[in-house]
Amino acid sequence: MAAAVWWPVRPSEVRGVVLVLHGGQVENTAPARPWHPAAVRMRGFVRPVARATAAGGAAVGLVRYRYRGWNGERADAARDVTTALDAVAAELGPVPVVLLGHSMGGRAALRAAGQPTVTGVLALAPWCPPQDPVEQLAGRTLVTVHGDRDRVTDPAHTRELAARARAVGASVAGIEVVAADHAMLHRSRDWHRAAAQLSAALLGLAEPAPEVAAALALRGDTAQGLRIALPHGTWSPQPVG
Repeated sequence: MAAAVWWPVRPSEVRGVVLVLHGGQVENTAPARPWHPAAVRMRGFVRPVARATAAGGAAVGLVRYRYRGWNGERADAARDVTTALDAVAAELGPVPVVLLGHSMGGRAALRAAGQPTVTGVLALAPWCPPQDPVEQLAGRTLVTVHGDRDRVTDPAHTRELAARARAVGASVAGIEVVAADHAMLHRSRDWHRAAAQLSAALLGLAEPAPEVAAALALRGDTAQGLRIALPHGTWSPQPVG
């Protein structure tokens, strides 16, 4: 089965796209299904992202993988995202695309970010092995959002990858969700609000929060300024220390 995009939101005139990428497993060649928990979890992001980007004519699509796992050097999820991006470009033309991915989907988004139509990546609790490349992120905007109580993917690895991405020319900001874990079930409304506002900002439809804009403006190979805290409540990120 080839990778596919399902469009829960697609206006008649599409001027931008947010592709939502769910998580998965390290190794698993069983078929991915839309009722698996990782896929269901990400459907909760569709409505808030659609509301935040509606004025800009953005479509919101869910990428369907062939397999449940990343599967080593095969990098199946990343290949599926690249195939989906090619299909979107062929169907809609060179509209800007933001990749919104969680966990394995975050890793796939980072790996596929070098595709010509991708302007930004929003990686939620991404899986960031230290050996993963970052050169494809040059010239892109990357925002990572990671819970400080995540025990599945390592927030420190996310910060390390973000610093390397900045060193090669990406604009980078990192948001730390206070008292949040990997599944994004605790404080889910905060995750949804953050993803919606950031998706709109990455498509150029809204101004990012001042702290995020300040982090994105930094350059160089330092991790200083990468971390912003998202405390409980409304979307109001704050500088960390």
